[in-house]
Amino acid sequence: MAGRSVVVGVGHYLPERVVPNAEFEKTLDTTDEWIRTRSGIERRHFAAEDETTSDLATKAAKAALADAGLTADDIDAIVLATSTADLTFPSAATMVQARLGMTRGFAFDVQAVCAGFVFALSNANALILSGQAKRVLVIGAETFSRIMDWTDRSTCVLFGDGAGALVLEEQEGQGTAQDRGILATDLNSDGRYKDLLYVDGGVSTQSTGHLRMQGNQVFRHAVEKLARTAEVALERAGLTGDDVDWIVPHQANIRIIQGTAKKMGLPMDNVVVTVQDHGNTSAASIPLALSVGKQRGQIKPGDLIVTEAIGGGLAWGAVALRW
Repeated sequence: MAGRSVVVGVGHYLPERVVPNAEFEKTLDTTDEWIRTRSGIERRHFAAEDETTSDLATKAAKAALADAGLTADDIDAIVLATSTADLTFPSAATMVQARLGMTRGFAFDVQAVCAGFVFALSNANALILSGQAKRVLVIGAETFSRIMDWTDRSTCVLFGDGAGALVLEEQEGQGTAQDRGILATDLNSDGRYKDLLYVDGGVSTQSTGHLRMQGNQVFRHAVEKLARTAEVALERAGLTGDDVDWIVPHQANIRIIQGTAKKMGLPMDNVVVTVQDHGNTSAASIPLALSVGKQRGQIKPGDLIVTEAIGGGLAWGAVALRW
């Protein structure tokens, strides 16, 4: 027998305001067609002025708990992936903890930009396997609309706000690749590539800053690194691409998603795609896609899922799990 971290609930939340591509035509030299053909994005959600990352995260967390049939009292820890926390400190995770009425256990944020949820999931799995927690609420939540340069048409049309969450629970498995739960993880980063994707401000530099990206360079790294990290996670689980039911990728750009699937030898029919509706929601995109994929009836119990992401850092990684 072997302990496994099994997904027992999933949920998401999207802000009410939907922003179609056409809205950018009023202020930028761009078109709906230009955005769609280059990114696959048709619309995205933006948080209201008084809506913060922890607000989105709390709503997604409540949806995941309801899906699992659990309450905050059943949770031992919260791991929240975000690059856009409400405040410099405390962590957004502790704010969610308070709003859920959870007065025990612990909560903390993880910051690995768009790869944040993969890093959070891997850390939550480690907490469970080491015996520090039996149930962990893992959340990805972002308000990237707060760090956009609205004059930069190459970046501001790509991002959206949202949150997704799932509940991981310790369960006994047989120690085989047929077990439910997280089967293997792979995490990577290389700080030499900082200038490809970063925000030109922060606490220590005394400004908020805006997102800056060398899109072509990020694209070049993304397909190769995403396909490789997914393969490594599958190898560690004793599986191959042939065993995969669904790729649930970070939803950044349809061309990156297509390129990664092709490199892994999998058809797009086996990929959960939500980028057209949400844009790039950074650390929120994978849990959002998992929740939507379950709602659509795509993801079913027993399905083998590989999820992969790359973000600023560069940081990238993958998780192989059986639903």
